[in-house]
Amino acid sequence: MKTKSNLYRKEKYFGYLFILPPVVGFLLFTLYPALYSVYGSFTDWNGLGQMNFIGLDNFKDILTDDFFYKSMFNTLFLMIGIPIGLVISLLLALGLNRKIPGTTTFRVIYYVPVISSLAAISILWQWAYNGDYGLVNQFLDLFGIKGPNWLANTTTVKPALIIMTIWKGLGYSMLLYLAALQSVSRSYYEAAELDGASGFKMFRHITWPMVKPVTFFLVVTNIIGGSQIFTEINIMTPTGGPEYSSATIVFYIWQKAFDNLQMGYASAMAVILGLFIFIVTLIQFKMNERSSFDVD
Repeated sequence: MKTKSNLYRKEKYFGYLFILPPVVGFLLFTLYPALYSVYGSFTDWNGLGQMNFIGLDNFKDILTDDFFYKSMFNTLFLMIGIPIGLVISLLLALGLNRKIPGTTTFRVIYYVPVISSLAAISILWQWAYNGDYGLVNQFLDLFGIKGPNWLANTTTVKPALIIMTIWKGLGYSMLLYLAALQSVSRSYYEAAELDGASGFKMFRHITWPMVKPVTFFLVVTNIIGGSQIFTEINIMTPTGGPEYSSATIVFYIWQKAFDNLQMGYASAMAVILGLFIFIVTLIQFKMNERSSFDVD
């Protein structure tokens, strides 16, 4: 009994030792900065000097800040690409789930953008969208269409960014959908075929319910990621686009913090963004609980 007790304590000690690095990393690089940011949101601080407590003044100023509302609108507008990307990803997964030659090659091709550097991809698309020599306008010239300067036009900069983000995320979503499709037992489809079910009915009553958990995961993570989009904006439209039409909320936070040295004001916007993401995610989980089902 004594040996067992010593062995248990030893295993417990090593268990704590193994979880120590991620716990310390979370405390130092996530929890502490988050709490410090919350405190900073109530101060007038330039990031280097003394933090002067000013109460809710930063939040009051945000309520009358037109750029804040515009950047939030731009962020939400760019999320239009999320459902579009998920639909395309699902269609691609359905196609690649069939036993046809070359499916492995296509899976690799679609996944390459996911593992590529986001900065490099942003520079590539910035060149492709160039109004004078960009690849997109060269392609349009083949059909006699004169393309605009995509990233310098208020009507085209958002669609251009949406197309780029959809292309970037296709491979990841497609791979998860493909894994979900391959986990669905063929017996479901065989039973449906015997009952005379059409392809659409099989998709509606078998395929879609089985991939719904993956869809929920992708919607949640894409909204969280879409709320924090920054690198693409900073590289492709470094000034926030024409008339600030491509600036996202994180871009505006970064601009206030490091260009204008208004760290307290930026922290207040970060707190609002964090609350927004938390509330939206909570709503999604509640909605998913209502529509969930059990498979015996």
